[in-house]
Amino acid sequence: MEEHACDAGPSAPCVVFVHGSMDRHTSFARIANRLLDSCDVVTYDRRGYAASRHVAPPAAGLADHVADLEEVVAGRRATLVGHSYGGTLVLAFAARHPDLAASLLAYEPPLPWLEWWPARGERERPFGDMSGPEAAESFLVHMVGDRFHRLPASTREELARDGDALVAELTAIRLDPPPFEPAAISSPTLVVRGTHASAHQVAGTDLLVAAIPGAELRVVPGAGHGGHLSHPREFAALVREAVALAGAAEPRP
Repeated sequence: MEEHACDAGPSAPCVVFVHGSMDRHTSFARIANRLLDSCDVVTYDRRGYAASRHVAPPAAGLADHVADLEEVVAGRRATLVGHSYGGTLVLAFAARHPDLAASLLAYEPPLPWLEWWPARGERERPFGDMSGPEAAESFLVHMVGDRFHRLPASTREELARDGDALVAELTAIRLDPPPFEPAAISSPTLVVRGTHASAHQVAGTDLLVAAIPGAELRVVPGAGHGGHLSHPREFAALVREAVALAGAAEPRP
């Protein structure tokens, strides 16, 4: 975990970033650097990924990652920012801890427990039938295409080590009961997608905006699912907006 305090003193708002599948905390670096003039920033590698691979036992599903986020937040009232699986995680956390979730930003969070959420193609093996390295490669090829195979062998080997965590979380999130009820989220919430979002992400973000009380939709022009990487300036501006929403809201039980 990395904590960066700004110069605004102890009253500065705290922002906690939560990364998605096959990602790590460093993917938020360019966003975090744009916030350090006025916000304390916390980033961490989720259990099973990068610097947190050694944490035992392995996370069995989203509930374990919510418990880890409880430790990261450590009783602080914070703006929680989640990308992809991390977005689903912060929504689940907020439903459980409205007193600690000052505000939320969820970027294209998956909702695979919904009946209409697409599964992997019929000709593809499900992640649960793959080894960790196989799943990591399959996931990354789907996300970035042939660019994955042009990465240095050492980088591909390093990413393959995250495969076990990927298999565990993507299998569990589809099979476990829904991890939160949108109507139970009382924190000010921004639900965000890119203009190049897939059809199911458009439907999913629209559903969340309709179901979470007071939630607002924001769209990042030109961004796809990796908007935190491709559009750090726009993403940072949205984080500032979420922080402002926290400042304007009273804590609710």
